[in-house]
Amino acid sequence: MKTAFLFPGQGAQTIGMGKDIYDKYEEAKKIYEKAEEISGVEIRKICFEGPEEELIKTENAQLAILTTSLAILKILEEKGIKADIATGLSLGEYTALIYGGFISFEDGIKLIQKRGYYMANNLPNEEYSMAAVIGLESKKIEEICEQIRVEGKFVVPANYNCSSQTAISGASDAIELAIEKLKKAGAKRVIKLKTSGPFHTEKLQDASKLFETELKKINFQTGNNVKIIRNIDGKFYSENDNFKEILAKHIVSPVRFDKAIQLMKAEGIKRFIEIGPGKTLTGFIKKDYPEAELYNINNLETLEKIGEK
Repeated sequence: MKTAFLFPGQGAQTIGMGKDIYDKYEEAKKIYEKAEEISGVEIRKICFEGPEEELIKTENAQLAILTTSLAILKILEEKGIKADIATGLSLGEYTALIYGGFISFEDGIKLIQKRGYYMANNLPNEEYSMAAVIGLESKKIEEICEQIRVEGKFVVPANYNCSSQTAISGASDAIELAIEKLKKAGAKRVIKLKTSGPFHTEKLQDASKLFETELKKINFQTGNNVKIIRNIDGKFYSENDNFKEILAKHIVSPVRFDKAIQLMKAEGIKRFIEIGPGKTLTGFIKKDYPEAELYNINNLETLEKIGEK
């Protein structure tokens, strides 16, 4: 059965994630230890004990989620479970690129440490927020955001999650205005998200430029046979791509997970395995591809259960 691996992004983190897998598997333990050695960050303490205010910091959350997903991935590989395609949401794209062999483990840890730091420390001074819009087509959301922008307030679509859900990002006052207009336009629900930065918008241009200098130090590799879908346009990476340019652009561009779903469907993927904390991505798949077989591997029980299949 054709399989895709899905890797979560920031926001999926929970205290205690990966702990039971770390306790049981020596190979998982090595992943955490190696990531700590490379980064100099107490990833295990942040992941397993928190506190919450430390774990939710962008620079910690990204590193913690990446390491946890890679630890679970290592055990899945040992059990002989492989994917034909891999993708992720925002940060999760890096986990996919490591799995696909385009980025080494060490470079992946270093990059995410820098990415999280630059994203956290190069935010504009204004107050920003995000909201998930459910049950309204993206074209209508784009139109409403554009109307508000014409009035001089900043709000844009940032994450196209699936056909029925798009997250918008912008100045807090513009988000409030957008919520009002979107509900009037027929949105079933609009939920404010616990994210403070205008991620995946042009407002992170400074972070993107700083991160590009880090990307230039990286030696991207040829990759293995796993196809990796990129966020910026929902298409496959190819060996000839300018990875540095794409990944710098990634920070300031909307995530097109909706297009990734359509591509995986067209490629005949029947089984989707989300690797790491949360169940966000399989939730998006379920909405646009209800007949798909969905699995979430985020603890020892789910990891061992899939190993039996």
